[in-house]
Amino acid sequence: MANTAGLGEPHAAGAAAARDGQVQVQQGPVAFKDAVDADAVPARPPTAHGDVVSALPVRLYHGQPMRRYQGFWVFDSWARGVVAMHRGGGLVPRAGDVVLASLPKSGTTWLCALAFAAMARRACPPASPDHPLRRLNPHDCVPLLETLFTVGRDTLLDQLPSPRIMSTHMPLSLLPATVAGGNSSTKIIYICRDQKDRLISTWHFRRRNDLPDLSLQEAYDAVCDGTCFAGPVWDHILEYWAASSADPSRVLFLRYEQVLRDPASALRRLARFVGRPFSEAEEEGGVVGEIVGLCSLDSLRGQRGNAGGAMQATLMEFSHESLFRKGVAGDWRNHLSAEMGERLDSIMREKLAGSGLTL
Repeated sequence: MANTAGLGEPHAAGAAAARDGQVQVQQGPVAFKDAVDADAVPARPPTAHGDVVSALPVRLYHGQPMRRYQGFWVFDSWARGVVAMHRGGGLVPRAGDVVLASLPKSGTTWLCALAFAAMARRACPPASPDHPLRRLNPHDCVPLLETLFTVGRDTLLDQLPSPRIMSTHMPLSLLPATVAGGNSSTKIIYICRDQKDRLISTWHFRRRNDLPDLSLQEAYDAVCDGTCFAGPVWDHILEYWAASSADPSRVLFLRYEQVLRDPASALRRLARFVGRPFSEAEEEGGVVGEIVGLCSLDSLRGQRGNAGGAMQATLMEFSHESLFRKGVAGDWRNHLSAEMGERLDSIMREKLAGSGLTL
């Protein structure tokens, strides 16, 4: 039974209009944790695709096995779920679906918060004291697709009312063809970050949660040689960049540093992209500023949904607090030498050459 507490009066008004024979205007989306009863669907990791996974190349990353599937590295513990998702897996697209995509630690949590707050603002005004982002972690509002498939709980997506917001760390080519294909109605928003800062953020995150002895050199080498999780990073970025260049109405490509410099402009761009532009009245009423404030790092860090607890990602558990470190640009200079920074930059320049994308 879905929990609809705290969704606000617009949902009730919409239901009443539907009973009266009027066209119901969808006010959603609804926070994932409010909309589904996860305990009613036992975790059932997929048993299929074992032959595919066992044949995949394997390597150890600080003792953790990784598998190379379709040219990208994924956790061994996630591999069956990733294959199941890629091969269709029961994810039936709906009109209005939005997928938020990124490499880990590229601003994913921030993007989840901004997109959810923007799309749900009519049902959940950003100033509401019971706004889902004030009581839930952004990842409790926007589920990560591959973790649901890995534990066999992907059918929970069917319980989400439309429009649905979902997230992924997978490259475009590993999403189901019904989602990633050029004829899909699914909107995709991709956020890309300077790889030096993303590396440092990822290193801190993994050390705090599951790999306390991970050295910076090992993390750095994995990014440079293309063997980090979801890497090679340049191929991951280029897939979404090419799709955005080919059809900017279907794939929106955001740069973390630009969002950081002007979050209000990025928020307006995002809202237009998903077909929910801010009205003149909303602009005059300060709604854009309220959403930016609600979703700021300091605000999210202080919300009760993020002050403690953890998110369970299959066999890994990540503390909510570790999702909110600095969120700044240029922190890599406090950890990497100038030579290390230039080497990574030169690799990215070489790999992105000819694409029209510079980072």
